[in-house]
Parts: sequence; C-alpha cells; structure tokens
Amino acid sequence: MDGTIISSERVLRAAPDAIFAVLADASRHIEFDGSGQLRGVKPGVPERLSLGSTFGMSMHMGASYSMTNTVVEFEEDRRIAWQATLSGFLGRFLGGRIWRYELGPVDGGTRVRESWDISHDHQRIFLRHGKVAAATRDNLEKSLTRLDDLTAPPP
Repeated sequence: MDGTIISSERVLRAAPDAIFAVLADASRHIEFDGSGQLRGVKPGVPERLSLGSTFGMSMHMGASYSMTNTVVEFEEDRRIAWQATLSGFLGRFLGGRIWRYELGPVDGGTRVRESWDISHDHQRIFLRHGKVAAATRDNLEKSLTRLDDLTAPPP
C-alpha cells in the first residue's frame, strides 16, 4: 500500500437505488461484510442512514469490541461513507478510517467502488504496512461480491 486509500471496483447487476437502499440500512451491513468481523448493530441504530447519522456495530477480531460509525458523506443513490472509531474513551485515539461506497449507473447495472480510507485514522502509519492492506483488498472484493449477490434482480 503506497497511499492511504485502498479501493475495489466492479459492476453490480442491480440499479443504484437498490444497492444504496442496502448500504443506507446499517442493520443489513452484516449481510455483505467481506471481513467476517461484523456481528450486528448496537441498539439505537437509525432505520435509514443519512448525513450525520451515528450507529454502533458489534465486532469480533480475536476479541469482541464495538465501533461507533458516523456518516460523513451522503448523496442519495450515489455516495455514502462512514467514519469508524472505537467506541468509548479509546475512540479518541483508535480508529478514524472511512468506509466509502460510490455508485454510478452503467449499462447492465451499477459501477460500485468501495474504499478503505485511512487518511484520518490514528493508526494509519501502522495500517499501511504488513498484511493489513492485502487482507483489506481481499475483504473489499468479497464485500462487493456479496453485495452483488444480495441486490441482483431475479433472472
């Protein structure tokens, strides 16, 4: 990883509004999570995300923990991004990565780019090195495959 953003992009079979509806519903994120780390939403998640919405997620990677996410970009059917920090006091020092989805209509569906942006993450210097970047790229690709399977129109 040379920079601070890793992206994966592909054409999904569904229309932008169908894909965006899943992305804007935090309770459905576990359905397309390619990392296997999401365990579910915390109580109080909004029914539909919008700019400034916050939502908590239960996570597991070796140990259980919680993340607090804030929607920092929102353009209906085009773009949504949330910034994730560790819940509680440690969130001031741990986290800050942004998960971003950009959608654009194309023949046969929607081009979707999912990005992992660590430009504002407190651990960016550590995350840029080692196996994290490669694993993240694989997880992005898995997420897009799962999102495509989840949203594809019936044949």
